[in-house]
Amino acid sequence: MRLELTREQELIRRTVKDFVDAEIIPFNDELETAGRFPREIIAKCGEIFLMGMTIPQEYGGSGMDRISYCLALEELARANVGIGLTIEAHNSLGVAHIYENGNEQQRRKYVPKLASGEHLSAWGLTEPSAGSDAAGGKTFAQRDGDEWVIDGSKVFITNGSEADIFVIMAMTDRTKGAHGISAFIVEKGTPGLELGKDEDKLGLRTSVTSELFFTDMRIPAENIIGREGNGFVGAMKILDRGRTAVGALSVGVARAALEESIRYSGEREQFGRPISKFQAIQWKIAEMATKIEAARALTHHAAQLEDLNRPFTVEASMAKLYASEMAMWACTEAIQVHGGYGYTRDYPVERFFRDAKLMQIGEGTSEVQRMVIAREILKNVAS
Repeated sequence: MRLELTREQELIRRTVKDFVDAEIIPFNDELETAGRFPREIIAKCGEIFLMGMTIPQEYGGSGMDRISYCLALEELARANVGIGLTIEAHNSLGVAHIYENGNEQQRRKYVPKLASGEHLSAWGLTEPSAGSDAAGGKTFAQRDGDEWVIDGSKVFITNGSEADIFVIMAMTDRTKGAHGISAFIVEKGTPGLELGKDEDKLGLRTSVTSELFFTDMRIPAENIIGREGNGFVGAMKILDRGRTAVGALSVGVARAALEESIRYSGEREQFGRPISKFQAIQWKIAEMATKIEAARALTHHAAQLEDLNRPFTVEASMAKLYASEMAMWACTEAIQVHGGYGYTRDYPVERFFRDAKLMQIGEGTSEVQRMVIAREILKNVAS
């Protein structure tokens, strides 16, 4: 495994770090208080090529390798996890699904505007009755001449109310279970598409999470992505990539918690000296730093396997599981380091704590990751 960053990877990391230090961190308090989606910041992300990071340059993307992508997401999450999640869901799910599974006409029509940031994407799999059991969805698409007619709903859709382009999974053959699911491109403003409420969430206040409703929604037949019935298979591959990316987001928020703990413990004095001089605090910081390095290594390993076009399902789930659990733990420890102040909104660690929780839930819960890991390991043993 490659342990040192290349010059290009380090340049990308530094570029994104400088960007978030100037364009995101100074505005975090205002954004958090208002709880608003920062369209202006997302537009600036497009200007520095963060909206099509792994898309080839011929389609308007940056053509980054997956480790560079993880480095960029880590820096974004260090600054603001909500913004990082917006960028991750756009890149890993929406844009990637069209590019990886769409035909050339779909790529040419949709990907350049998505990769430039002119358009924002959302990806719809989860339904009120289908979360971890994604194959249990009830949204249905029926062919009618040169159109598909879609009826149903989606919930917990990142970027939902702000998106211009949606990738929607819908059942096209109820008799085939998961193999009866197809994927479709839906444009904002399509008749029959209704944007529901934005969820009032515990954290991630700068990211929108929305309901979508489809009532006799008609889209061109050409908007199906790939073969009919191949949507679920494509979605699972896309989720593998998303899980590696969530690992990177988790490392970013944990790193922010560590950095704040180091700063605070050096300033806060008790019994006549900074609390960083006490072994109890030093051990917390040492363990946080060690676990962050381990999570980053798992994440970069999964990313490198993807770059090498090797199987990475298990590694992606391991990265997502360990990094997300670690992030929640690290943010809890950061509040403990801050004591009573950590429980107030005067210090950012309480925001990190609220934001980190979603990392254990989104794009497959920790329980689902354990199922995936065990299934693949036991399958290999059996063979």
